[in-house]
Amino acid sequence: MLRPIALAVALVGGTAAQADTLRIVVPFSAGGAQDTIARWYAQHLNERTDWSVIVENRPGAGGSLAADEVAKADADGMTILQASGGAITIAPHLRELPYDPMADFMPVARVTDTPMTLGVRADSEFQTLEDMLEHARANPGDLAFASTGHTSVSHLTGELFALATGVEMLHVPYQGAANALNDLLGGVVPLIVTSAASIDQMVEAGNARVLTVFSPVALPNLADVPTLSEVLGRDDLNSPVWAGYLAPAGSPEDVIAKLSAEIVAICELPETLERMTNLGASVICGDAAALGETIAVDHARWGEVIGTAGIEVQ
Repeated sequence: MLRPIALAVALVGGTAAQADTLRIVVPFSAGGAQDTIARWYAQHLNERTDWSVIVENRPGAGGSLAADEVAKADADGMTILQASGGAITIAPHLRELPYDPMADFMPVARVTDTPMTLGVRADSEFQTLEDMLEHARANPGDLAFASTGHTSVSHLTGELFALATGVEMLHVPYQGAANALNDLLGGVVPLIVTSAASIDQMVEAGNARVLTVFSPVALPNLADVPTLSEVLGRDDLNSPVWAGYLAPAGSPEDVIAKLSAEIVAICELPETLERMTNLGASVICGDAAALGETIAVDHARWGEVIGTAGIEVQ
């Protein structure tokens, strides 16, 4: 259990003011995986530094509300975004935003990947990915895949897979992983593209199987599942749901350097590996440059998929 994270208040000139308070703004509601990751890092930063650290949840608009808040925050390095692809590398290709994801932020550190998977019900006729591809090629449009929402990473990963393999599949969007998984288990849809974290418990319970993971390496909780790279012999089809931290552009370099070093150090702790593995996430520790490269690659990938598949906001 994480202990409460305190907010320090100092008296400055007879008035109350926040002193050395680091705000982590999370684009999702409390209790989810991204929120859990943010609170893990907040707890350890609070213990390791002279900052008081608070986590603020700002869900809405696919993460754009939180991103906009951080983009417009004071550039002092004391407000950072728990960032992932949706509001940073996907949304810019779909709609006008009140912020520029490439210009209004500076990277701090990268901490996890939660790779996407292609899953089926445990009793599915498809025992391997090759079985599924053989059926799809012989029966164009016969198979449907569930996603966690239109234009989500789940949806775009399914489109990436279809484009790369030359198969035609029907996309069935759901509002979140829970509804999509329920219909997978109910036999409404034969396939699902979702994160390893979302499907892991159903695999452990024997209710679902994973045919492949969109990851360059096998996942600890799915060690026997082949990666898409292994099956297709390509290394350009990885689809991580990365998480990292962004600060407003122009934040002091010394503050960002300290913050980056502390986050990477926390990322490399054995207990962090254990905690993230339990969440179904891979620990991918990286400094500001590593996160910047991840964002550039992710931005280009989803821009190409969105354009080629003709995906639009509904």
